[in-house]
Amino acid sequence: MFSVIFPGQGSQLVGMGKDFYNKYTLVKDLFKEADDTLDFPLSNLILNGPKEDLNLTENTQPAIFLISYSIFKLIKEEFDINLNKANFFAGHSLGEYSALASAGVLSFSHTLKILKIRGKAMQNSVPKGVGGMVAVLGSEIETIENFISENKTKYECYIANDNSAGQIVLSGNIEDLEKMMVDLKSANIKNIKLPVSAPFHCKLMNKATLVMNEEIEKLNFKEPENILISNVTGKEISNSNELKDLLVKQIESRVRWRESVLLMINKGINQFIEIGPGKVLSGLIKRIDKNVKVSAINTEEDIKLINIDE
Repeated sequence: MFSVIFPGQGSQLVGMGKDFYNKYTLVKDLFKEADDTLDFPLSNLILNGPKEDLNLTENTQPAIFLISYSIFKLIKEEFDINLNKANFFAGHSLGEYSALASAGVLSFSHTLKILKIRGKAMQNSVPKGVGGMVAVLGSEIETIENFISENKTKYECYIANDNSAGQIVLSGNIEDLEKMMVDLKSANIKNIKLPVSAPFHCKLMNKATLVMNEEIEKLNFKEPENILISNVTGKEISNSNELKDLLVKQIESRVRWRESVLLMINKGINQFIEIGPGKVLSGLIKRIDKNVKVSAINTEEDIKLINIDE
């Protein structure tokens, strides 16, 4: 049994997908369609940078989706490997949208548009320099939950991502995060400030929630071809109405990636195929359960090595 998973923000790299773009008309066509849909030269930004512009959230989100979706379609149409036979689809934050498009819930163009809006809304939800994120390494989720609860009168911080055993990401105002970092260090808990400009997946993103609530209502969701796992609940999504509600909640909610992966493993999944730039999710899954088979698909050679255990 296998699952297909899609990465989120942080996996972007100037030049990602370039080999596929140069070799396959299918990928060139998708890049052109993305440029036309957004009325913006996203393909040039992906292929040539500059890195600073690619790293802007409103560009990063559609860019990573474009690469993930292009690879997914390429695997299916050029290599005749049908990943829609997967038992589950899941994605990390914006990767959930890559999963939706690949599972036939949203069209390619609608996904691009909604991610451009989502990225811009998240970027603008808090003034630059006001909010941030911190990675906590080597601690269990319960330890950090208790730590936040015990210090709630001193500062207000939130768990944004429960990524794996030993990797948790916090969000909050910069001042609160800096106070918490000092206390974490005093408690011998390793932590690192992340190079992001906004406090994602916490209630400081409320303005973005309001935008997405309005925009998602406009979309026509089809019933998925595959079973989808929600970031918000770490559980299966039952229908498209529930999905709309969860996508809105996702903006301010904890990404329950560790729980999502454990759910899939407990339901018999022994293989994960990561579709998109980088190998971030593959690394996280290995930390969650080193016994499962994991492969990240970034090159043509990676595609040729796909061996599905059904």
